[in-house]
Amino acid sequence: MTREEKSVVIKDLTAQLADNTNIYLADISGLNAGATSNLRRACFKAGIKLAVVKNTLLEKAMDASDKDFAELPSVLKGNTAIMMSETGNAPAKVIKEFRKKSDKPLLKGAFIEEAVYLGDDQLDALVDIKSREELIGDIVGLLQSPAKNVISALKSSGGKLAGIIKTLSEKEG
Repeated sequence: MTREEKSVVIKDLTAQLADNTNIYLADISGLNAGATSNLRRACFKAGIKLAVVKNTLLEKAMDASDKDFAELPSVLKGNTAIMMSETGNAPAKVIKEFRKKSDKPLLKGAFIEEAVYLGDDQLDALVDIKSREELIGDIVGLLQSPAKNVISALKSSGGKLAGIIKTLSEKEG
């Protein structure tokens, strides 16, 4: 690869890092062609971009990026695949599901909404991260809950109030 080609790849990677807020680094070495194809298919279905990258080029792209990747470049050793997704937990779910059949891919690290996670032991924590849509749903549910309680209380006390008025009118009559 010539310097010009490397420069183009670095610029492309830098642009991809800038455009994505959820970036996973994984080790997919040792997967045979069929397993690699299945992983790519699973990523495509989940809306995840998967690419195998050269560590030195990715590290230079991280350095050129405006984002603070903290210690993430330290995991760039051996075979590295980059997974990018709009949903923070989607790559973690794909990795976890895929590992039911194989011991790979291994999670090297992740950059999720400006937070850095290092090591394969973080996989379960990343699976549990809620997506933006899930968080909005939770907030809407929490906001609706008090209103439902007030309406329920008004409906039930309205019946009691009608009963009290009826009883009072019967006593007067």
